[in-house]
Amino acid sequence: MCSYAQISTAGCSYGIGRRRRPSVCQLLFKRRAQRFVRNRRYWVKPWISRRGQLGQYDTLMRELREEDPDAFTNYMRLPIELYDEVLARITPRITKQDTWWRKALDPGLKFACTMRHLASGDSYSSIKWDFRVPSNTMSMFVPEVCQAIIDEYAAEVIACPTTPAEWKEIANEFLGRWNFPHVCGALDGKHVACKCPPNTGSTYYNYEGFFSIVLMALVDADYKFIWLDVGPDGAASDAQIYNECELKEVLQNKTIGFPDPEPLPGDDRNMPYFFVADNAFQLRTDMMKPFPFRNMTVEERIFNYRLSRARRVVENAFGIMSQRFQILLSTMQHSPDNVRIIVQACVCLHNLMRIRYPNMNINQVDREDVENETIIPGEWRLGRNMLDVVNVQGANRATVQGKRQRQYLKHYLNSAAGSVPWQMRMINPRRE
Repeated sequence: MCSYAQISTAGCSYGIGRRRRPSVCQLLFKRRAQRFVRNRRYWVKPWISRRGQLGQYDTLMRELREEDPDAFTNYMRLPIELYDEVLARITPRITKQDTWWRKALDPGLKFACTMRHLASGDSYSSIKWDFRVPSNTMSMFVPEVCQAIIDEYAAEVIACPTTPAEWKEIANEFLGRWNFPHVCGALDGKHVACKCPPNTGSTYYNYEGFFSIVLMALVDADYKFIWLDVGPDGAASDAQIYNECELKEVLQNKTIGFPDPEPLPGDDRNMPYFFVADNAFQLRTDMMKPFPFRNMTVEERIFNYRLSRARRVVENAFGIMSQRFQILLSTMQHSPDNVRIIVQACVCLHNLMRIRYPNMNINQVDREDVENETIIPGEWRLGRNMLDVVNVQGANRATVQGKRQRQYLKHYLNSAAGSVPWQMRMINPRRE
């Protein structure tokens, strides 16, 4: 009989001399490593290498440019002259250097792929067959091209006023086109659908039942965006986003540059300048919204009608932009950061189109038929549209000064000084 020390020593010597068998995990890891180091069949797949002969950038787009400019505009969402200008300005920002291994992609091809992605909302895996560019390659340069558009044009086409003279110019345009005085912009927010970002839980899950980020924007009387906040998570409401945004901060501390209160046209009482919005926002002296829809008087209905004429510009701006760039109507398969970049690029291009071609697609906006007492919906309302941000009930009480100001505006818009000849016919009040 051997001692404990002898048994342990014998066991150790026995273990050292025997070769261990590999575990199951080690075998699986070895097989996976061998699979990943397989030699590639092609450096560039043959059908991709024929991009210059058969891809749409060098075939279809050239034919449309030479034979059918209107079809080119519909395909790229930009007229040929503007398309060439944008491409020329962003080319230095998106050009890469050729290497010994391969030539860099043509900046024009990158821009064309990006515009088709924005215009149609098709996925990379769908567009790659048209332009013969791999989807993983597009996923790298599309955000880069969008960022180049923002860097090149944002300061030029999205300029929020900072001086009283600039705000007065917008207010005069609202008065001239929409017959509402002292309006410095229309404010609203829309959902932009996206896939669920990893490890975010329900942060981006909104009350409509999908994942999104929110685009909140301020629009002037000509459907141009003059301020925007892109990227709040979809679970937030209009009021929550506005209460935490920069715009409210500068309004409250009086650094936004609003003009001093002045009398309304044909009146002698000073009235502050303000924004117009829907019922989701707080009623303040710098934010006017409609009367509640229950038990309205004729005067209140007239006020709501007049206010809606000014407020509809922001709805039309969202509608025009989303119909031109239908990626805004799809569920974007991008990270939240890239979604924000794409949305900002769409806003830049929308404003650029409004500045250069203000009368293009004029049928897309709402119009009024005063003689027949009807509102003709814009063409953008016939298809899918961006969804409004749901108003989450909470502390959003109107201020006393805001209520008094709305009452005074109601009386003014129903008086001889502030009324328009057709307003009574348009509201069509019920007669007892």
